Amino acid sequence: MNVRLHALATTTPKIRRYIQQQPASRSHASIARELGVDATTVKRWRFRSDVTDRSHTAKRLQTRLTPLQEWLVVELRKTLLLSLDDLLVITREYINATVSRSGLDRCLRRHGVGRLADLMPETEPKASPKRFKDHEPGYLHIDIKYLPQMPDESERRQLFVAIDPRTGSKNRCGAGGWGYLES
Repeated sequence: MNVRLHALATTTPKIRRYIQQQPASRSHASIARELGVDATTVKRWRFRSDVTDRSHTAKRLQTRLTPLQEWLVVELRKTLLLSLDDLLVITREYINATVSRSGLDRCLRRHGVGRLADLMPETEPKASPKRFKDHEPGYLHIDIKYLPQMPDESERRQLFVAIDPRTGSKNRCGAGGWGYLES
């Protein structure tokens, strides 16, 4: 059996079980002297049903907000969709002046409203780009793209892009003027 004890444990599971098996008539002090531990250790283990270490985390969360204030803060977050910093300003101003930013964040996470993005209403997905209309064979769509004027040029140039809507293939003519389009 792989036993994991915390760093300051003075007893093992075997010693703890021995403490639990002692008759009630025997005093805590006499058991403690026999095992070489403190009487409070014997008192702690004597009436437990298990011999494993319990969690050392706090059983009561350290918070400055009362349950009613927590409920109010969570409802404000849900209805107004405020950021943590904005909610902190309102909470300090109107609800509880001593609340910390980290304490407010822990409260929101505990109630499942920690991420503002999860509370935002879902937007409709963007429509996919429209395809060209179905045209008769031979129809050609031409786009004109204006290019930036370079310092050594006297006027802006254009790029002509011809698109065949049926195949989606693109052909570019030379910039600035005429060119031949290939099909």
